This record gives sequence, C-alpha cells and structure tokens, in this order.
Amino acid sequence: MPDAAIEELPTDPHVLRYLEHVRVEKRLADRTVTLYTLDLERLAQMAAGVNLPLLQLQTAHIRRFVAQMHGAGRSGRGIALILSGWRGFYVWAGRQGLVGHNPVQDVRAPKAPKPLPKALGVDDAVRLAEFEHAAGDPWLEARDAAMVELLYGCGLRVGELAGLDAIPNADTQRLGRGWVDLEAGEAHVFGKGSKRRSVPVGAAATAALRAWLALRAVPFGGDASPRLDVALFVGQRGKRLAAQSIWLRLRQRSQQAGLTTPVHPHMLRHSFASHLLQSSGDLRAVQELLGHANITTTQVYTRLDFQHLAKVYDAAHPRARTKPR
Repeated sequence: MPDAAIEELPTDPHVLRYLEHVRVEKRLADRTVTLYTLDLERLAQMAAGVNLPLLQLQTAHIRRFVAQMHGAGRSGRGIALILSGWRGFYVWAGRQGLVGHNPVQDVRAPKAPKPLPKALGVDDAVRLAEFEHAAGDPWLEARDAAMVELLYGCGLRVGELAGLDAIPNADTQRLGRGWVDLEAGEAHVFGKGSKRRSVPVGAAATAALRAWLALRAVPFGGDASPRLDVALFVGQRGKRLAAQSIWLRLRQRSQQAGLTTPVHPHMLRHSFASHLLQSSGDLRAVQELLGHANITTTQVYTRLDFQHLAKVYDAAHPRARTKPR
C-alpha cells in the first residue's frame, strides 16, 4: 500500500497506548515514532481489509500482507523494517496480556537479491589483459600479466590463484593447492568446499604463463634455489604471493592501463562469467567453470563433462583463442 494513502493517525486505542509507550518510556527518536505510526496505520488498514481487529490477526494474515506489499513493488529491506515495527507492537501487546502469541514472530521479509560484483566491459577487460608497461620491471610485468590472464581467462578466485604451485608435487594435493598443466591446457584448482575442478586455459593465458615461467626463478638462481617457494606466483623474496598482494598489484595495473574503475580479482572473475554468458548463453557450463556448488549462486545447474566445458570456453571466451604475444 503506497505511503501516500496513509494520512490519518491511528485510532486503535491499543496502538495509541503502544506509541505513547515507545515515545515516553522507551524514548525513541521522533522520526522512529513517526515510522512506527505509519507502519501500524498500514497494518490497521490491511486488517480492516480482512474485517479483523489488530489483536485478532494470525500469522497467515501477516504473510498475506507481506505478499501484497512485495507484489506492489516494496523491497525486501523495506518490508523487513515494517515487520520489525509490527513485531514490536505485538511483543508489547503480549506483555500487556492482550494477545496469546505474536503473529509476526516467525514471518520474514522476502530476501533481497544479492548484488553481483561489477563486471568490466569486454573492451576494458581485454585492454587490461593486453596492457604492457614498457617502463616496468620485466619480472614483475611478466608475473602480473600472467595473473591477469588467469583471473580473467579462467575465472579463478584470488585464493585459487594464490594457491597454484609451479610444478605439482606430493604436497600439492595433500595441502589443497592447485597447478596448471600447460601441455593439456588445463588449470586444476582447489576451490571452496574443498572441491577440485579443472578449467580450460586459453592460448593467451598459456603464452603469458610460459613467459612468466621463463623468468620466475631467475632472480633466485634457478628453480632449485632454497629461497624460491614452490608457488607459481611469488613475490620478490621468493615466497608465495598473498591474496592481498594480488589485490594491490591488480589495482595498480588497472590504473596504469587507464581503466577508470580500480579492478579487483573478483571483478575479473565476474567479467569472465558475464562475457562467457553473453557469448554462449550456456549457464550450466559457466556454473561448472566457476565451481559454484550452490544452485542459488548462479541460478542453474547440472554437471557437465570437461570436454563440453572446454568446447564452450574455446568457442565463446574473448581470450580463449587470442594469438600468443
């Protein structure tokens, strides 16, 4: 019911007593009392619509009122605030011995849809992936370029990226880490819920990784150096790069590339999914590629075999078939 339709003060004596209670005894702010007044007048009008006084409403009536408000376009958050006001009235009424139970107690507002992280446009995403900082340190440039390619080209989470090993060993799977098989063109990652998945690695990401691996061990005297961690992506001290460091490097790189929005890893993951969906329309494939276990997370899904996922990726993703640089 629109707020404009609520013009008169409540006339129910119990409502008036309750409003006096919250104003004088609870000393709520004037604005809060005004909102409670409007919400209870709304409830009184809805109760009149079913020919019942407020104190005789049941949970089924409250649920019906919620459905009416939601159907009229009121947001889940707005309904939750209204229910909070109604719930307080019935708590007070119960303490006064006016009702035997609170009809609002177990009623919840509709859940508001979770906002999706902002995605880059295809042009901006490719611009970031192809950015080359000519004046930068070649070692850092190769590393950061490879990280961007894997985040955008494979849709990895930042933790999955940080958890990749350069060469898998006996500890890789035992410790929940991943690796990239360049010959097979697959990234094997350890995601949420301790679930492993395989993601196709496109030509551009493969080329960037090869360029990085050619330089990765150079500052430390070679792959066998005790100063060099087994991690695929390491910092300048040879230790595994932390997720926070990846965030900072990506933010800096997006600014150097001239993007107006500072980019973070999950933005590239969402860009990966959005651009793949725009091109293929295959929601189930995207769910598998992202490693979503909960059906509500991406609003689909059934499992697909890896060969089908690879075909969808190769045909649709902007970076899958880019010529190596």
